[in-house]
Amino acid sequence: MGAVHAKAPPSGTLRDSQPTGIKTTSTFAPKKDDNVIKLDIDKIPVRVQRIVVDGLTRTKDDIVIREIRPLLNAKTFDELVHLSYNAKVKMERLGVFKNVVIAIDVSKDNREYGYEVLFEVQEFRRIDGGIHTSISNNDGSLDFQLKMPNILGRGERFSLDYTVGTKRTHGYSAYFKKPLNNNPDIFFGSTAYQFHGEYPWSGYKQTDRGIAFDLTFPTILGSHNIQWEGVWRDLRALTRDTSFSVREQAGHSLKSSLKHTFTIDTRDDPILPTVGMLWRTSQVQFIFRKHFSVLDIETFFNFFYYNFPSYLGQIFQMSLAGGLMRTLDPVASVSISDRFFLGGPLTLRGFNLKGCGPHSHDNALGAESYWLAAAHLYSPLPFRPGKGRFGELFKTHFFVNAGNLGNLDFSGCSKSFLCRVCVKMRWSYGCGIVLCMGRIARLELNYVVPMRVQKGDKANPGLQFGIGIQFL
Repeated sequence: MGAVHAKAPPSGTLRDSQPTGIKTTSTFAPKKDDNVIKLDIDKIPVRVQRIVVDGLTRTKDDIVIREIRPLLNAKTFDELVHLSYNAKVKMERLGVFKNVVIAIDVSKDNREYGYEVLFEVQEFRRIDGGIHTSISNNDGSLDFQLKMPNILGRGERFSLDYTVGTKRTHGYSAYFKKPLNNNPDIFFGSTAYQFHGEYPWSGYKQTDRGIAFDLTFPTILGSHNIQWEGVWRDLRALTRDTSFSVREQAGHSLKSSLKHTFTIDTRDDPILPTVGMLWRTSQVQFIFRKHFSVLDIETFFNFFYYNFPSYLGQIFQMSLAGGLMRTLDPVASVSISDRFFLGGPLTLRGFNLKGCGPHSHDNALGAESYWLAAAHLYSPLPFRPGKGRFGELFKTHFFVNAGNLGNLDFSGCSKSFLCRVCVKMRWSYGCGIVLCMGRIARLELNYVVPMRVQKGDKANPGLQFGIGIQFL
């Protein structure tokens, strides 16, 4: 793009304003203050004479033209650099290119203020795949994936997955995703799947076969997702000791649901954030066997902020969650696979996994409403071993959490029920160590002291280990 003579690029000059991924050359003048030439690229006029995109094979021209067209309206060199960078980021986020490199040079026809822009693009392979491990909430899995990115030339993506979990779970799925209106934040998705899982805390196993269609789009307030799902479910007793309360729900059922999820996420890290908040609310309307309808509303709220000077590194966190479901038919009941459960290292610490609430012969039955609250204090390790290195991944953890669950009788007094679930709440406190595994998962080893336990609960005092993505 020619030679730029400067002693050092101060703030606002070419080097500071240039985003990564753009090729430039610079020649520095001798270190004499009298010969220093400072360039303000905000005032360098440009006329874009030519734009070249090299490396296109199956990507459609209209997708690329739409992203690079704004470059023709650039008036200054600074504007040209930033418009080029924005086009690069947009095309990479759309999933049409694996890598985009930009080169800006003076026009070959020597016109005044004339420039040419070259986009060197690298498309994804037509068929790709791999084997990797993933971590969910207190579970790990081995995933086999075959994917076809940019399959139709406009950022579409198709993938086939087969998953085997550590807790006798397995399943496979086919997923298709298409961005809409050249916007990577607005997309349509569809999936077909089969999943088999075992749920020993409730004494049953279930196979789901279903299809789903969803639409995701952002707004000023947050992100919305609207999904329709149809599932054929086969619920069976896990062992001969499964209680009758669970066995009577065994068999085949059909579920059709319409779900809306609203999310606001301003966290700086999804695993162990230091600042920001997460608000997620979902409403689900689902129908079984065309006999009755269930309205399910669940809200999850996380708020993170610094409560101490930043040089001390403490993080204070508050979390709230709650859910409520009801049948529109008063004589109908909710399936055990749709109810809420509490307990375990990811939700209400100090209790066994799904160990809170009503049980029948050691099988957790769940409930139709719940609430959870927690306060956490994270701090660096004492004396800061490994400061600036591996030691930064560890945090000490102090917490207090409380919650309750139950079935709300809408025909009776709701006020008395709310008083009961608050007065008879379960709660515990403790401390431990947290290991943050990048953006993959986090591990907790805590010593927990349950302070209030209800009849039928399965408390777990002492050391408790948890691994997952989302902790309350």
